[in-house]
Amino acid sequence: MKEIDLQKITAYLDSLVEGGVPSADCIVMQDHKQVYRHTVGTADAARMQLVSQDQLYLMFSMTKVQTMTALMTLVEQGRVSLSDPVGKYLPAYNDLMVETPDGPVPAKTQLQMWHLVSMQSGLDYDLARPGIVRVLKERGPQATTREIVDAFTESPLKFEPGSHFLYSLSHDVVAAVIEVVSGMSFGEYLKKTIWEPVGMTNTFFAKPDNASLPRLAQQWICNERGEIVPMEQTCNYQLSEAYESGGAGLISCAEDYARLGDMLACGGIAANGNRILQPASVEQIKQNLLGEASRRDIAMTMGRVGYGYGIGMQVLMEPAKIGSTSPVGVFGWDGAAGSCVTMDTASRTALVYVEHVRNHGYSYGNIHPTLRDIVFGE
Repeated sequence: MKEIDLQKITAYLDSLVEGGVPSADCIVMQDHKQVYRHTVGTADAARMQLVSQDQLYLMFSMTKVQTMTALMTLVEQGRVSLSDPVGKYLPAYNDLMVETPDGPVPAKTQLQMWHLVSMQSGLDYDLARPGIVRVLKERGPQATTREIVDAFTESPLKFEPGSHFLYSLSHDVVAAVIEVVSGMSFGEYLKKTIWEPVGMTNTFFAKPDNASLPRLAQQWICNERGEIVPMEQTCNYQLSEAYESGGAGLISCAEDYARLGDMLACGGIAANGNRILQPASVEQIKQNLLGEASRRDIAMTMGRVGYGYGIGMQVLMEPAKIGSTSPVGVFGWDGAAGSCVTMDTASRTALVYVEHVRNHGYSYGNIHPTLRDIVFGE
């Protein structure tokens, strides 16, 4: 197993905080053992309270890793197929329209589950789409996951399913499918199939406003001048009190995500011995589902040059193209507040990095790749 330069990680994390990032928490797991942990910085708006190892964070799109894991448990059970039409579970998705220069026309391609997981559905991330606005006006804070997700269909798709990649509300739709198939709320299914068996005791759904939540680190935003300033403790992707966003809804901590990442890196078995997925399912998650046009899309719109995208996670395909020393097959995803989870099944290694800064492009373009190559590179 590769020997990781742990002192190099510490020096790098310390330099980030010295350079203005309020806090950083990083864990490295290898074969069910925590081989590294460093927590540095402060957790409050005044930058006086030292960040703790049980600090909570809005995980935003790191939620997607759990949603995809949950979906794959149903795929293993034969209750869902990635080739199934989405309309099989959500009838509102049977008759979709697609935008064209001449106006909306009926979709020629049936929307299937694999289009959702790979962000090739044609949906977008417009939280102010008319259907969402209508349901929230009618139902207010009681608007459910299923009600809001069904309302996505009131706007046309941006393109024919499967033809392009566009980061979107697709995984919120997956959460609604999980509710239909399991007969549980999305949160109940996550608790039963992931949180409890993996031992994730500090993971739960955010509310639209989380200002009074104990242990939640101050959320920051990088403004147009490049200054990192405090912002509200909001999760704008939690569209109502009752909504459970499969794309961006969870609050968690570094330790819980380390347990999750370790489970996936070790072929679906958690450190406590509980098996969540079979190794073949984890390998399936890592298989690129993007064609050439979609790979160009993810490179241009998200800066993920050299990467493909599998079942809800990016997969490193061409490390030499970006000067990376990490091996092909490293996979994972990140969140809107700058956190990431990165895994490698060959070395059974998982990296979790957590910060709490919105709109911080430096995290994705510099911090995550640097940590990736320190941990996984030659």
